[in-house]
Amino acid sequence: MRRSANVAAPILASAAMALLTGCHDKQPERCVDEQNHVVDPKFCQNLPSGSTHPVAGSMGNGGGYYDSSGNFVPHQFRYYYGGSYGGGFNDTVTGGSFSPSPGVSYGVVSRGGFGSSFGGGGGEGGGGE
Repeated sequence: MRRSANVAAPILASAAMALLTGCHDKQPERCVDEQNHVVDPKFCQNLPSGSTHPVAGSMGNGGGYYDSSGNFVPHQFRYYYGGSYGGGFNDTVTGGSFSPSPGVSYGVVSRGGFGSSFGGGGGEGGGGE
């Protein structure tokens, strides 16, 4: 059975256009610590998308460190909208803002999979110092 190129071409063009359009619709919404280092999104999981407020890490999620007196000091985590960084956890993000821009769609970015150009490898962030 022979397939018609007249049917396959428009379907392929539509699929390609949908993928290209989808890749540029959302700007990244990354979880960062107080030094603007990209960390695992789990540290911002209690923040609503679009939030401008920080949330404190806890002993349970490794979101802090112990000082020389043995006291737990939590890191402060919040979303950083837009911008760019080296691609891995603990890299510093620049060129964005702590407040989302009106009319711009943002999405939480994690490592690997679709959108991995914003994610990437690297070591775990947000842990001890």
